[in-house]
Parts: sequence; C-alpha cells; structure tokens
Amino acid sequence: MSQTSLTPISPNKRIDSMDILRGLALVGILMMNIEWFGRSMLTIGSFDPDLTGLDHAAGWFVRCFVEGKFYKIFALLFGMGFAVMLLRAKEAGRPFGAWFVRRMVVLYIFGLLHMFFLWGGDILHDYALAGLMLLGWIYLLKGEKYKKYDNPRSFLKIGLIWLAIPSLISVVVGFGFGLTSDRESLNEAWQENQQVMLLVNEKMASQKSTAKQDKTPESINNEEPLIETGTLIETDRTVNGNEESDSDKDIIDGEGIEEEAVEKTAEEKISEQVDSMVLEKTAALNDQNEEITAFTQESYWEATKFRISFSVLMLLLSPISALSMYLPIFLIGYWFIASGVLKNHKEHGALFKPMAWIGLGLGFPFTIGGLLVLQHPASENIMMLLATGNVLFLIGQYVTAAGYLGLVICLLGSDKWAKRLNYFSPLGRMALTNYIMHSVILTSIFYGYAGGMFAQVSRAPQMLIVIVIIVLQLLFSHWWLKRYQFGPLEWLWRSLTYKQIQPMQLL
Repeated sequence: MSQTSLTPISPNKRIDSMDILRGLALVGILMMNIEWFGRSMLTIGSFDPDLTGLDHAAGWFVRCFVEGKFYKIFALLFGMGFAVMLLRAKEAGRPFGAWFVRRMVVLYIFGLLHMFFLWGGDILHDYALAGLMLLGWIYLLKGEKYKKYDNPRSFLKIGLIWLAIPSLISVVVGFGFGLTSDRESLNEAWQENQQVMLLVNEKMASQKSTAKQDKTPESINNEEPLIETGTLIETDRTVNGNEESDSDKDIIDGEGIEEEAVEKTAEEKISEQVDSMVLEKTAALNDQNEEITAFTQESYWEATKFRISFSVLMLLLSPISALSMYLPIFLIGYWFIASGVLKNHKEHGALFKPMAWIGLGLGFPFTIGGLLVLQHPASENIMMLLATGNVLFLIGQYVTAAGYLGLVICLLGSDKWAKRLNYFSPLGRMALTNYIMHSVILTSIFYGYAGGMFAQVSRAPQMLIVIVIIVLQLLFSHWWLKRYQFGPLEWLWRSLTYKQIQPMQLL
C-alpha cells in the first residue's frame, strides 16, 4: 500500500471550535501571566498583600475567574491536537512516532529559548515533555496486555481518575487530621502559633531596622561565636576562664548530655521555631530581592543569567507537573477528538450543557471558598488552612475550566454567538506566535533593560495593557492569515517538524 506523506493540516480542514477555544484561552493566560512580569515569580500563586482598592479588585477578579483555568484548557487543546495528528497519520498510513518526537523536541527547544532569553514562566517545555509521555502511552497500548485500553472511553476514564488522585489523597489526609485533632489540641496549636509568629515578626522587624543584609568582616568577627561540642551547640551561656560549673564541664565533655536533652522546654521549642522561620523568611526575601535586582537593572545579560539559573529549578520540576497534571489532561483532550464529540458538538448538547451548568455552578463556589481561605492572613502560618484553601482552589480550577469549555461549546451552537466568537479563531491559529509575543511585549514594558516599569504598574492598569495587546493581536492575526497559511512561529515549527520549508502564501 502506498503511503501518503504527512503535511500540515489545511485551513479548510481545521476544527474551528478548537481555534476559537485556543484564542480565548490565550486571553486568559495573558491576564494571569502579566502580573509575573512586574512581580517576583518566586511568589507566584500568592496574593499581593500590598494591593488595595481597584487594584485589589482586579487581582481578586483574575484569581477567581481566570487563574489556573485557561492554561488547563490550553493543555486540553494540546491533547486534542495530538489526537487530530495521530488520526490523520493513521488515515495516511504513515508512521507517527519519529515525526511526533521531532515535533515535540522542536517545541521543547522553543520553550527553553523562551525561558532563557525572554521569560522564566514558560509552559511550552512542559507541554512538549507531556506530549512525549503521551506518545509513550500510545505505544504502550499497542502491547497485547494493554490493548483493551486503546479506545476513547478508556482514555477519558483514565484521565479523570488520574486527575482525581491528588484530591482523593487530600480527602484522606484531611479526614485523618480531623479525626485526630479535637478542639482543645487545635486551640493549643493556634495559641502556640500566634506566639511564634509574634516573635518572628518582632525579630524580622528588628533585623530590618538594626542590621545590614551584607555584614562587614569586622561585624562578623565581633559576633559571639557558637560553641559546638558533639551534638550540643551552646548559644546562651559563656564560659569565662575557670568559672565553669561542673554541669557545664559535663555537657562540654559529652557527659550529662542525656539528662540535658531529655526534653526541651516549651520556650526552647518556640525559640527554635522562631529562628528557623526567620531564616526561611530572610532567605526568601533575599531571593526575591535578587530577582528584582536582575530585572530592574539595565543589563540584559544579568537578567538572562538569572533566568537561566531560575530555569534549572523549573526544569527539575517539569517532569512532575507533566506526569501529574498535563498528561491526564492530554488524555481527556484526546477523547474529545477521537470520540467525535467536539467535531460534532451540536449533536452532543446533552454533554456540554450539563458541563457548563455543573462546571460553573460548582467551580465558582469551590474557587471562591478556596480563595477566601487563602486570602486570610492566618493561612500564611496555619498549614491546615493553607492546605485546605489550596485543595479547594485547585478543584475549583478544574471544575471551572470544564464549565468554561462547556459554555463556549454551547454558545457555538448558536449561529449568532458562533459568528461573534469566530473572531478569536485567528488568534488561536497563531497561538504560538502570539504567546511568545506576549513575552516580547511585556519584557519590553517591565524589565530594566527596556521599559523599566518593573513593579510600577499595578493590577488595574495591567488589565488595560491586556486589552490593548489582545486587540492589536486580533487585528494582526486577522491581517496575517488573510495573506499567509501560518503564523511566523507556526511556520517555523512545521518546517522543522517536516524537515522541509513549508509554503507560507495562501494557495
């Protein structure tokens, strides 16, 4: 049988709903990401405590209705695109693996270049890694032992169960915590925590007012040294000549340690907690200051060096996020295409309408409830509150994302709304180009080597910048795609994937 060579999908064969969803997701991603071009990324995912008034309202709006929802939809669309390409390869009778690996490797390189030279918050490298995992999953299903799972319904079930595992673990842990913690023990822990945090805040304030971050050699030499002997570090007593007591000698000589260390007093435990938390907070503040310095000075090279060092940590975490979150989302996205549900969405209102109503009806309460817990100052110091808020917020992200997807698909069933939403289709067709352009534009505005507005544009004005960027990109995408088949980076991606220059001009 002759094999038809694989080529990029022609514009008239694209699934319009995917392009529209991709364009809308890009808007949400920009609304979320813009904050982290003018604020330390080391604090990502946290409230800005300095926001007030309209800025606070804008930040709350984005966290509630946008954050964490649209990049999940973007990931879902990636899984859909994978299914489209795989099914086309099967129809053409062509091998798929080497071609797709090459596509993902190119995307991964794009992601690395983006991280190193533009912005450290890149998501492309995660998608590329998860895409390779998905390819491995497809090959795994070719084995006789797993062939029974090689169908769209199994993809959906496995993806949903996979995503539910962290929430189920949280439920078990939360139940166990509630089962073993009565009111009295919680109150005791709360009182102790309050005491610790009061001392931590006092010590941090004292450090700010009386100590320099970079100590001189003279000041270091004048500090009281720590006397370390075996397993004991003496910090609270001094030894003056021959005035040591017998108990002091026993401790220093290693005798009597057992008696001294049988049980630490409550004051000693609190003191250790305070010292540990002060060290952690000081280290975090120093790291944030280092980042702010890198992005507020005029040297592009210094900013790039920081991005590269920051990217090392992100790359180490990438396999975990790819396996635990993006891969199961890709599996669900694959189901949407392989089952024909998305392509024939008008025939599946019984799926998308409940998805919209239930998704938004449950997603918003979960999201708002989680954010209210996280926003309270107590959640910064009480692990139980922090964990509860994060779990509720995470569940809200997934459920709300499903609600948004269902809502858009339902609206596309109306000719009037389909015509309106179709305006976002070119934005989605050029998603890679537009996504990278977000970083080019925003680093040019905020970073010290360009516009120098880092930390000077608050949340409300940032939303105005988002509107301007999206409007300009919509106009540019419409203009470009009237003349060319692909966006500039989409063209480069396809040319490298297919190992030949792709025609740009519309036929």
